Amino acid sequence: MFQVRIHGRGGQGVVTGAEMLSIAAFLGGKHAQAFPSFGSERTGAPVVAFCRIDDKELRLREPIMEPDALIIQDPTLLHQVDVFAGLKRDGYILINTHHSFAEMGLADFVKDFRHERLLTVPATDIAMKHVGRPVPNVPLLGAFAALGGLVTIDAVHEAIGQKFEGKLAQGNVAAADAAYQFVLEEKEEAARHAQAN
Repeated sequence: MFQVRIHGRGGQGVVTGAEMLSIAAFLGGKHAQAFPSFGSERTGAPVVAFCRIDDKELRLREPIMEPDALIIQDPTLLHQVDVFAGLKRDGYILINTHHSFAEMGLADFVKDFRHERLLTVPATDIAMKHVGRPVPNVPLLGAFAALGGLVTIDAVHEAIGQKFEGKLAQGNVAAADAAYQFVLEEKEEAARHAQAN
């Protein structure tokens, strides 16, 4: 079983992002479930959603306390919520920001993690460019497809098509693709850097 916890703020599409991730996994032949953790749902308030993916039927319903991957849609939460609680040492961390982990003061925290599983992506900027709204959920799904390989970008496209239509769907597909390409380029750059050293 692969477990993903998504942290963000009300209005950023956290719950929709978890739902689309589960749809993409289902389209890829997996069993999946997505559900939110409800608290104060006002815009700007911290929100958490969960997604479980497995090859067999899922029966668990409780919140994810030990995620395999974290998707952090709002980096200001790093100073407000313990977003890293329970994360496994071989886990994935995907943060919506144009800053590096070191620039965010996380260099010491992540030094024991697998660096190829740590990534920052300017998802809000990508969403603004392609969708016209600062909603980072779909670009982060595209980035996650490239980072973990758990879902394909084609399945993300299909999931977008099930949630949106018309120009909104087209913009979100473009945003997911842009983030997917961003991650592939970052991975290539990291591989080149590793070979040079």
